[in-house]
Amino acid sequence: MTAQHAGQRIRRTATLASLAAELGVSRTTVSNAYNRPDQLSPQLRQRVLDTAKRLGYPGPDPVARSLRIRRAGAVGGLLLTERLSYAFRDPGAVAFLEGLSLACEDARVGLLLVPAVEGASGTDPAVVARAAVDGFVVYSMPEGNEFLQTVLDRPVPTVVVDEPAGVDGVDFVGVDDRAAMIALARHLVDLGHRRVGVVSSAISPDATFGFASRDRQRAAGYHVVRNRLDGLRRSLEAVGVGWDDVPVMELPANDRQLAAQGAGKLLDAYPDRTAIVSITDIVALGVLDALSERGISVPAQMSVTGFDDVPDAALAHLTTVRQPLREKGRAAGELLLDTSERPAPRTRMLTADLVVRATTGPAPE
Repeated sequence: MTAQHAGQRIRRTATLASLAAELGVSRTTVSNAYNRPDQLSPQLRQRVLDTAKRLGYPGPDPVARSLRIRRAGAVGGLLLTERLSYAFRDPGAVAFLEGLSLACEDARVGLLLVPAVEGASGTDPAVVARAAVDGFVVYSMPEGNEFLQTVLDRPVPTVVVDEPAGVDGVDFVGVDDRAAMIALARHLVDLGHRRVGVVSSAISPDATFGFASRDRQRAAGYHVVRNRLDGLRRSLEAVGVGWDDVPVMELPANDRQLAAQGAGKLLDAYPDRTAIVSITDIVALGVLDALSERGISVPAQMSVTGFDDVPDAALAHLTTVRQPLREKGRAAGELLLDTSERPAPRTRMLTADLVVRATTGPAPE
């Protein structure tokens, strides 16, 4: 023994068996103290816990327990098409995550975030295949995503949120994006706006930074964006505005700075616009930044709308669509954690409401 170790005592971690021997009880009794406390008297359970603390017993091995009961105790939710940092940076994702976390807290289960970033520098789908979870919440995935198929190949409950809709045998939570955008567009139409431009977050995973053609819009991999664009198209065509006369600037990400740049490109190419429809609030905030930099008055010279009603939307007095982001997360968690019989997939469509604020006004003469 070296001098360094001469005065040290090696502490061995107690095991379930050694703790049971110390107490003079069965290993089942020790296990029940942690996993089924109702099976023991309060006095016996406390004696087990006190002795475990004294001997340094850490409690039952959670991995071994999950293998034994065939449950991991975590919802493998929030399969994100973005990197993990997005869940804590984007205000819409933060609100959704809060709601999902509340549902998990109520059920006393954990939550595992799994990034699902496609491409050479993205995530390996094997991460999804081997995630130790009891179910998945899939958050806003594009059509044909390889990670979604990996999830569907696993025999665990799954809930899709927002998109893609209509996956066979899978529960769904969302809002009617098309109807909500129709209501927003009618508000602009009633104010006399006919020369409208659009700044959009990514239309498909292979996002470009530029004007999106009609063909690209029709083939949009993100159903939410496609439905919002379709709602705007229907409302404008109803008052005689051809969709070919509505420029759609696509951004590579839902990012405020990129949105400001995209709005600048749109204004340079179409200086006669009187309103800009933004597919999300984050995009709308970037549009407002660009208008402020150019000295364009809102709403006297330009009306701006968003979608989502994130906290900063109210601070910016932004006209938008309020969707219940936190309630959407809670609903997804509740569906996933509901262990009752499921004769058919369930759908929860939540309400989205138009919120009129100070960024919209009558179209200038």
